[in-house]
Amino acid sequence: METVFSAASRSISKLISFTALLLFLFSCSTFTSTEAYDALDPTGNITIKWDVISWTPDGYVAVVTMYNFQQYRHIQAPGWTLGWTWAKKEVIWSMMGSQTTEQGDCSKYKGNVPHCCKKDPTVVDLLPGTPYNQQIANCCKGGVLNSWVQDPANAASSFQVSVGAAGTTNKTVRVPRNFTLKAPGPGYTCGPAKIVKPTKFITADKRRITQAMMTWNVTCTYSQFLAQKTPTCCVSLSSFYNNTIVNCPTCACGCQNNSTESGSCVSERSSHLASAVPGKSTNAPPLLQCTSHMCPVRIHWHVKLNYKEYWRVKITITNFNYALNYSQWNLVVQHPNFDNLTQLFSFNYKPLTPYAGLNDTAMLWGLKFYNDFLNEAGPLGNVQSELLFRKDASTFTFEKGWAFPRRIYFNGDNCVMPPPDAYPWLPNTGLKPVISLFQPVMTILASCVFLWANM
Repeated sequence: METVFSAASRSISKLISFTALLLFLFSCSTFTSTEAYDALDPTGNITIKWDVISWTPDGYVAVVTMYNFQQYRHIQAPGWTLGWTWAKKEVIWSMMGSQTTEQGDCSKYKGNVPHCCKKDPTVVDLLPGTPYNQQIANCCKGGVLNSWVQDPANAASSFQVSVGAAGTTNKTVRVPRNFTLKAPGPGYTCGPAKIVKPTKFITADKRRITQAMMTWNVTCTYSQFLAQKTPTCCVSLSSFYNNTIVNCPTCACGCQNNSTESGSCVSERSSHLASAVPGKSTNAPPLLQCTSHMCPVRIHWHVKLNYKEYWRVKITITNFNYALNYSQWNLVVQHPNFDNLTQLFSFNYKPLTPYAGLNDTAMLWGLKFYNDFLNEAGPLGNVQSELLFRKDASTFTFEKGWAFPRRIYFNGDNCVMPPPDAYPWLPNTGLKPVISLFQPVMTILASCVFLWANM
């Protein structure tokens, strides 16, 4: 009997280990990794290019350009903030198209005082409406940097900087270190500056090519986990074939009284709502409508109609933040039927194909001057559209939640999905089996107790 009991014990240990592994893998899929890698945009990054365009008696003049090579992640107002640490004792004599937030200690300079003497300057973009004599091309957008797919014309931002107390040749210039990029908060991690081949420029008449004296690049990648510890959006589901509305998971983005910086939320029926809502500001702390999920944004996917050769989905995006509007918002949705999207109403659409031969991901965003602006929480705080898909007889089904998305991003952040076993099921599938990971363990434990009792 000892041999039987030992074998049963070993089986229990293996099952417990297997169960623990499954729980670990489930927890890993629940939380976003700290690694700055996005499976739907594997090559997305922000590249900062420094082009030394001329030498000065004690340094150089450079044009710094930030390119947003991310397909759907953009930087909203109040915009980007760029920082670095000088390798030597450099100073900034002047800037065009941007400014440093602090001047620093320039007391040793008499007469001509530098723009900034800090060892670690912090640079911000100038606002729209800046006088023309302080502008250069691609500057002065208030730090807003749109995504490459949604608005490529505004996916770059530039400024000019005159650096003193620096090297005056390619061999004596030292590249800055410790680059930081805030957009406007944390989330981006920047690598070291790498000297590359000098950039070439084509003159306006396209008859001459000039070249930078020296060029270096800095690459910054994004991690949602570094940007915020809690999710910023969630997904709810419904269908025409089931009366059940699957809401966002409870406490998906936090719980009431512990989900916002102020530790509170406001009921939409509150008589003090108007006084509680601050002025509309993109850097104001979130003031959320009280919900079970406490997410600033909810995306609802409703399977609306079924035709002989087509099926229709309605998508609704709702803002629950009373203190924030979303301009230039976008949505990324992954579903296997996007390779047969037939018609889209009131949204822009572009397929995302990061991997050859796989067309299951779509980027959606609003029409300019129509619904590209998502208002704050309230009666107007939502946008919606409908999608018409053509059925593929080899894959189409309403069973087992196939009609619902695999994942959804809002403004580049992964949204919390309901658990798959909560999806609306077809009525004729009968009762859903409830399978517990601990059921095999409990069965073997019961067997062991039975064996022990009969020894």
